[in-house]
Amino acid sequence: MTSRPELQAPPEIFYNDAEARKYTSSSRIIEIQAKITDRALELLALPDDGVPRLLLDIGCGSGLSGETLSEHGHQWIGLDISQSMLNVALERETDGDLLLGDMGQGLGIRPGVIDGAISISAVQWLCNADKSSHNPRLRLKAFFESLYKCLARGARAVLQVYPENVHQRELILGFAMRAGFAGGVVVDYPHSARSRKEYLVLTCGPPSISTTVPKGNDGDYESCSDDDIGEDDENEPVRMAAPRKRQKITKRRKGRDWVLKKKEQMRRKGNVVPPDSKYTARKRKARF
Repeated sequence: MTSRPELQAPPEIFYNDAEARKYTSSSRIIEIQAKITDRALELLALPDDGVPRLLLDIGCGSGLSGETLSEHGHQWIGLDISQSMLNVALERETDGDLLLGDMGQGLGIRPGVIDGAISISAVQWLCNADKSSHNPRLRLKAFFESLYKCLARGARAVLQVYPENVHQRELILGFAMRAGFAGGVVVDYPHSARSRKEYLVLTCGPPSISTTVPKGNDGDYESCSDDDIGEDDENEPVRMAAPRKRQKITKRRKGRDWVLKKKEQMRRKGNVVPPDSKYTARKRKARF
């Protein structure tokens, strides 16, 4: 391929009937999908007790990755935006339950019912504004917040991605951290242009749960810290330890500059904020 699929057309248009069948009939793609899904399952670190888990396959396509999940004895739900891809999955009689939906609008799955989630080569599509109504930040926010809610506490999500550049990686990872996830990026074969694969390994749960990021194949890995999230997070609030002695708190009126700064931070997070005006932060008169 001469360029990335996500740069050519939206996924529901790019993966039409012809492209969906071409994709699914490629022996090379089938082999690659199986290997990546096996690696994602390894990084999920599910308990080895023989009990089948309910997994979510985000961007499941025609069910190639789902076949690997079934081979490992797990039940799965597949979500994809391409009707053509799902039609091929139905023709192939995949074992998973299939949902047609846009992950950028939220997953719409009951809270706490998913034991683990994987995604193969899908999440980077959210970084593109394919329509005038698309805002990548809002779509990433909706996706990660809904993913966090539907996972059981302590469950993991392993998202294999092809970020176009460092900024895109930081954007995706930043919104995952804001949604409450802990974890980081695992890079397999970082020195090979052909074999390099990046996985976001995210853990859902309280700090008491282990969130250690596994090492990537070939011995190299990258983890996430507050410094890795990107420039847009420089104004995020920092949690400070409580002082040992109780201190008297003096209430100070917040001026216009403070209000404008907070409104700008809210806009960066994708929230709807009223426009600035001459009345912003103006003290109201007392009502009698």
